[in-house]
Amino acid sequence: MASQPEYILEQRLIDQLQQLGHKKVMISNEADLIRNLKTQLEIHNKKAFSDQEFEKILNHLSKGNVFEKAKILRDKFHFVKDDGTSEWIEFISQDHWCQNQFQVTHQVAQEGNFKNRYDVTILINGLPLVQIELKRRGLEMKEAFNQIDRYRHQSFNSGYGLYNYVQIFVISNGENTKYYANSINTRQKVSESFEQTFYWSDEDNKNITKLDKFASIFLDPCHVAKIITKYIVLNQAHKILMVFRPYQYYAVEKIVDRVRNTNKNGFIWHTTGSGKTLTSFKASQILKEIPKVEKVVFVVDRKDLDYQTQIEFNAYEQGSVDTTNDTKNLVQKLSGSNKLIVTTLQKLNTAITKEKHGKKIEHLKDKKMVFIFDECHRSQFGETHQNIKKHFKKAQMIGFTGTPISEVNSVGLIDGKPATTNRLFEEPLHKYVITDAIGDGNVLKFSIEYVGRYKEKEKSNTYIDTDVEGIDTQELLNSSQRIEKITDYIISQYDRKTNNRTFNAMFCVSSIEVLKQYYDLFQKKKEEGKHNLKIATIFSYGSNISEKNASGNFKLEDEDDLAMVAESIPNYGNSHDRNILEKYIGDYNEMFGMTYTTKDSKSFYDYYNNISKRVKNRDIDLLLVVNMFLTGFDSKTLNTLFVDKNLKYHGLIQAFSRTNRILDNTKSQGNIICFRNLKFATDDAVTLFSNKEAIKEIIILPIEDYIELFNNALEKLKIIAPETENVSNYKTDQEKFEFITAFREVMRVLNVLKSFADFDFEKLKMNEDEFNGYKSKYLDLWTEIRGGIIGNREGKESILDDVDFELELIHRDEINVSYILSLLANLTDSNLTDKKRENKKKEIRDILSGDAKLRSKKELIEKFIDENLPHIADGDDVNEEFEKFWNREKVTAFDKIVDEESLNKDRLKDAIDDFLFSSKTPKISDTLKLLETKPKLTERNNIGRRIIQKVQDFVDVFIDGVSA
Repeated sequence: MASQPEYILEQRLIDQLQQLGHKKVMISNEADLIRNLKTQLEIHNKKAFSDQEFEKILNHLSKGNVFEKAKILRDKFHFVKDDGTSEWIEFISQDHWCQNQFQVTHQVAQEGNFKNRYDVTILINGLPLVQIELKRRGLEMKEAFNQIDRYRHQSFNSGYGLYNYVQIFVISNGENTKYYANSINTRQKVSESFEQTFYWSDEDNKNITKLDKFASIFLDPCHVAKIITKYIVLNQAHKILMVFRPYQYYAVEKIVDRVRNTNKNGFIWHTTGSGKTLTSFKASQILKEIPKVEKVVFVVDRKDLDYQTQIEFNAYEQGSVDTTNDTKNLVQKLSGSNKLIVTTLQKLNTAITKEKHGKKIEHLKDKKMVFIFDECHRSQFGETHQNIKKHFKKAQMIGFTGTPISEVNSVGLIDGKPATTNRLFEEPLHKYVITDAIGDGNVLKFSIEYVGRYKEKEKSNTYIDTDVEGIDTQELLNSSQRIEKITDYIISQYDRKTNNRTFNAMFCVSSIEVLKQYYDLFQKKKEEGKHNLKIATIFSYGSNISEKNASGNFKLEDEDDLAMVAESIPNYGNSHDRNILEKYIGDYNEMFGMTYTTKDSKSFYDYYNNISKRVKNRDIDLLLVVNMFLTGFDSKTLNTLFVDKNLKYHGLIQAFSRTNRILDNTKSQGNIICFRNLKFATDDAVTLFSNKEAIKEIIILPIEDYIELFNNALEKLKIIAPETENVSNYKTDQEKFEFITAFREVMRVLNVLKSFADFDFEKLKMNEDEFNGYKSKYLDLWTEIRGGIIGNREGKESILDDVDFELELIHRDEINVSYILSLLANLTDSNLTDKKRENKKKEIRDILSGDAKLRSKKELIEKFIDENLPHIADGDDVNEEFEKFWNREKVTAFDKIVDEESLNKDRLKDAIDDFLFSSKTPKISDTLKLLETKPKLTERNNIGRRIIQKVQDFVDVFIDGVSA
């Protein structure tokens, strides 16, 4: 049976949406859209607007970018009417989300740089808030995603920019359907990737993929309006929209229902990395609006998490929480008008147990207080839980955890029984375990490698190295010989594990004393020139900080407690550990030009925060820790954890989960490199927090399986293109598409393979030269298609229009013009033989052909190599001579555009400057203003597109990546 045509899919969806309650309206262009908007706003506000009044409304609506329009949508608008009186109107009802006007239309045409038609649009009160793009069955979902991305850059901003009010995109090919927020931010160049698209699911996390079933649930008028008004968060820090995933939605709904209708406790079991902070933020935000709730107190058990939670909450809504720097400050917040408070468990316990504080919050004893506990597997197994219940008679407690405590991993007792999450919080309100998250693509699998040869000594999971027999285990584990071997291994494998430093890594060790040995050794080898890694460390210190962590099953008193350290520094005197850390902070200060110290609590706290920021920004290559940062720290750029420490149950899962946050398709897994045999402990932990069968779902296959996958993908590629020359002879788009998808799969598997320590091309049925040959052809097609879509297709549809080349899988090294110039400087060495010089030239040409960002510059750089380089005797002169050459060529290319298109030189220069500043493609109407003479009406679009393409090509060749 042939694939269902797209227009039939579209028509059936429209029919279904009408049955659900969306009224069909015919809108062909922006003029129709504006007329309909006036009518719908009048109906919704039960008011009539004159043309002049509506013009004021329309001008207000036209302001700002996507993020700013999202705020306009949610705010009421005040304006002066024709008769001089003032009026307030709303654009969407947020409290009564079903009481809005719902319409559906299709094939709306918008013309910006290009004329586009959008498949299906859902209008709420006349504004386009949901855009649905469809592809026929069998085509990749990513094609619809890329098509929307093209629309956003080409035409959504045209006219009054009303399509920038879209809050949610839906993409579907009938069989598979996903949704995502309109989270583009051109100013900060933040845009979502395909990895940030989601399936909707039921409460049991079963995905609803078919379009008709998805539409009946998600696109129901009341439901989609509720998602837009309640479950889209405006992230102030990044100026983007964030839409809830289904499990987050169900969790908040369950919490709100529990608090609104009962006084019972409950907890949310959502795996580490699934966005619990966002879920808890929204739950807190909604709960504080319930009249009978006096206050919502979000409780964390360490000051570092307290700070991180405040930062993240305030990112979603500025000023939503205030810091509670000490217990006195917390009491003031509890006594005041603050409805939402973030604090630590330690400060809360002090507030309710010290008489001088307790009296000030006596009035809250009989009020409904909701306490939300982050990481409740760690924070709720001491006296504090009982103290809260004793002090606040109507306290209602909601916990969040990715690794709940059961009788198997319990470390304490309650009333003589094992302390478990269920006993404290009564029951789980919603579950979303690690296998659910991996299956949905919301977190990554782990690649676990065990380095060194070990054998089991006892059932207690203590292991010794078989290279050395008959000596004490601890002595072996801490021996300088072993530590040096591990240090050398990390140095040798660091670039491979982190994709040539695209990502960074953490190294957790068993104690401060062992950390000291590793840190000093890394620094010594750096001074010897054996590596250039930026190393940092942080740990707790002081006489009463315990390091009893051999079991790896963290108890609260075993945690590195930043709050304890920061608040009690004066008691520690000149402890040995503190003096060590002070020295290491000195290294950090020298490396980054900072002035941190352990000598006052604020400076030490700021040091922690600065490390956190620099790890996320990849300013730090390797962070050495004992326990700190192994829980509660999220960084998408961290992909590797080196482990020389016993870990167990929730401690193991929490630590491993620092590496598996989704970024893009270059980050294919979280790398765990164990220098101890944690195989049994890993299997036990995975089984505890999912099930026995889940081990294969959570841990990626061994290298042998990926070699087989690569060779299978290669066989399919060879059927399509037995030799690289075959690609050059392709005539049809279908042939090109088949090659692109086949080679892309080869690249995807190779991306995983390259992270294995023992990977070598010799193990594959394709050598590296042959791979690079295919890669070059792949990039040739990318160049051809990119030019074709923008310059020649004239709106003609092709299977290649939306194909995703996943160029990030190719461009992973920091290769730019500066790097090429350093290679060219080496060619001037008089000691080089002619053969070596030609070989080096070939290497440079291969780099130019194989790097997506340098291909546009390839022809000119080769011209410099052939015509200029032979006349340069000193390598130090290469940069200067290249700059002269490049500037001459840039002037020549600029003048050529001016002459060929009859443009005004000054206006063209200004247009290029504007393009570089805004990164926004010029509009055709603005481009035509560059012409010295006005073209015929029928020629304007073609001429405008041609000039835009030439401007983009000029910037690609002569400006982008040249100064880097």
